[in-house]
Amino acid sequence: MITKEITEKLLGFETPFYYYDTEMLKEILSVVSGEASNRGFHVHYAVKANFNPVIMKIIAGYGLGADCVSGNEVAHAVDCGFEAGEVVFAGVGKSDREIEMALNLGIRCFNVESASELEVINELAVRLGKVASVALRINPNVEAHTLKHITTGTEENKFGIRMADLEKVIELLRELENIHYKGIHFHIGSQITDLSVYRNLCKRINELWKWLSDRDMEPEDINVGGGLGVSYDNPDRFPPFAEYFDIFRDNLDKRIESTISFELGRSLTANCGSLISRVLYVKPGASETFVILDAGMTELLRPALYHAIHRIENLTSDGRERRYTVVGPVCETTDTFGKHIALPETRRGDLVAIRSAGAYGEVMASRYNMRSLQPEVFSDDL
Repeated sequence: MITKEITEKLLGFETPFYYYDTEMLKEILSVVSGEASNRGFHVHYAVKANFNPVIMKIIAGYGLGADCVSGNEVAHAVDCGFEAGEVVFAGVGKSDREIEMALNLGIRCFNVESASELEVINELAVRLGKVASVALRINPNVEAHTLKHITTGTEENKFGIRMADLEKVIELLRELENIHYKGIHFHIGSQITDLSVYRNLCKRINELWKWLSDRDMEPEDINVGGGLGVSYDNPDRFPPFAEYFDIFRDNLDKRIESTISFELGRSLTANCGSLISRVLYVKPGASETFVILDAGMTELLRPALYHAIHRIENLTSDGRERRYTVVGPVCETTDTFGKHIALPETRRGDLVAIRSAGAYGEVMASRYNMRSLQPEVFSDDL
């Protein structure tokens, strides 16, 4: 929650900027690490959600591993204090340079998404005199019931190895001498709020675990992915971590002795971040009144890219409520944060917070229209 006391302090900073409540982040991390360890689970932080080094170092301090989707993320995670032996490297298009760097760092494993990638990793491992640990990312064809743009676990998606191709991939895996088979990996999508989806995933994991065990390929590790959603309507409410972990504890086959790991990103960092902006103009239109901010899609792309709806708060007005369409200054019609949003009467100079911007906010920023990349302010700085 951004209180009046905090607002008074934020008024002293030039806008726009990202504001991070580090105490909230630490509280979330304490809950997650406790709930996971109580069930014998392990959590990797999905770096793509927010790679701000201050945020990363706080997360590393809670003993989480790191889930990375680029070579730069792998190197950055290690630089921020994550142990290389607890870094996993996913992604459908790993370059040779990225693979070689990760091999030299000694990461925990590569999440492999195709037979051709498996062959390339083996070839590079041979060249470097290394043995690469790999998990096979399986496309389980489980519908995540989320936005189609962030669904990753159905057969129409580019991600993972299709179940129909798994037999051939297993045969190849047995032939590659510089590959160590570590386990299996899944990730069915993001911003999942229908938790029944995860019960369906557990059913598919159980089936695959038995299929692999029958072929003497029982996995050491099972990475079930992440995707747990947050409440954009109520940004101060934490995701249901205990219920989420309980689904896997209660629905995975009790005979499974593999290490069970998760890759959480948005659910760890979204709540703690807000995009803080000032009102430049209030502009009456034919059928709506526009509030034009000094922040735009260059600072928070999600509304333009996914039609995402973030809670918008006027921090400095207590006037009578009115309806506004809140937009940014970028020369694109899609540079719109929300239509017909209820706000107290808003004027030029008011301070506005766009909440739940701690994930996929700063990391997706751009310099389109030659705009500057914006700074961050931490609650510790106030």
